[in-house]
Amino acid sequence: MTDWHKISLEKLAKQEEIPDGYIRVSGPLEHDNIVNGDGLRAVLWTQGCPNHCHGCQNPETWDYEAGMLVPIDEIIERLSQFKGQAGLTFCGGEPFVQAKACREIAERVRKELGWNVWSFSGFTYEIIKEFGGEPWEFLKSLDALIDGPFILSQKDLGLKYRGSKNQRLLHLERPTGKIISIE
Repeated sequence: MTDWHKISLEKLAKQEEIPDGYIRVSGPLEHDNIVNGDGLRAVLWTQGCPNHCHGCQNPETWDYEAGMLVPIDEIIERLSQFKGQAGLTFCGGEPFVQAKACREIAERVRKELGWNVWSFSGFTYEIIKEFGGEPWEFLKSLDALIDGPFILSQKDLGLKYRGSKNQRLLHLERPTGKIISIE
């Protein structure tokens, strides 16, 4: 096991401790977003990230203590008021350190609003799968995952939905989490 692999697993183990039925967000929900996934999308910005990628566009989301603790029911109510959205995208911060809350929101958005669900993660698919537990259960609730840390030296503004060349857009099979295709 490489040092990077071991460190990634240790970082993913740092699941944020929040009360059941809540999520810590870094700011207000967005709607009509066209850069964080296919079609018009709502975006939920999670708070807390252990990765601290050099050149990150959202370093204010790293602190686990910052942001706002919001009831999941309130998130769903706000999302239900957004009309014409194709889906929801989880951004961050790092959504996979709040995997249980994100999974609950993903499942409710799909069931109650009929939307597809995407997420970004600084962790790779392989790390999430190996770690298992709540992060893997959240991944299995997704239609797509943009995975991998942002690497400033590989930054490419021409990439669709990604910031650096190492990142992948993975289309996933629900509820197995199996990769259907990779962009």
